[in-house]
Amino acid sequence: MKFCSECGQPVSKRIPEGDDRHRYVCDSCGAIHYQNPRIIVGTIPVYQQQILLCRRAIEPRKGFWTVPAGFMENGETTLQGALRESWEEARIKLEHGNLYRLFDLPYINQVYIFYLSELSEPVFDVGPESLEVSLFHEQDIPWDEIAFPVVKDALQEYLEDRKNNVFPVRISAMEPHWAPSKKG
Repeated sequence: MKFCSECGQPVSKRIPEGDDRHRYVCDSCGAIHYQNPRIIVGTIPVYQQQILLCRRAIEPRKGFWTVPAGFMENGETTLQGALRESWEEARIKLEHGNLYRLFDLPYINQVYIFYLSELSEPVFDVGPESLEVSLFHEQDIPWDEIAFPVVKDALQEYLEDRKNNVFPVRISAMEPHWAPSKKG
């Protein structure tokens, strides 16, 4: 950030009085510009024993498979955002979902929230951010073409949980794949 969105004057990065973190502060009007994590919301849509995946039409990871998900918008709940993204990317109309997975990724300032959702019928289509949308049985999931580690982890956990028909809400933080191990 170089300029204030309030008055257009230059900003500098410093710790404002009464704060404990560096923020962009306008040198002219004093406005503090907070930057917060981005929230990505989505669903793991299931029809009978199949999982719906979308092949991405946009970067990052264009051409790779993922669950329907995207950035939460202002003025919506996480579930509303997940259902909206499911419509936008796969043209599926879901009415509800159960919170299933939350990943904190502090190294890239993102939080991922996934809901489990049942499709009442196998009706879907390609949305503007998808090249292809398809239902996959477990043995047919293109594991080497999954776009993001959080999606791969969530899918693997879902498949394990499905064996016992118990779907606990899971919460964890992910480290970058290049981070040194914290094991003893």
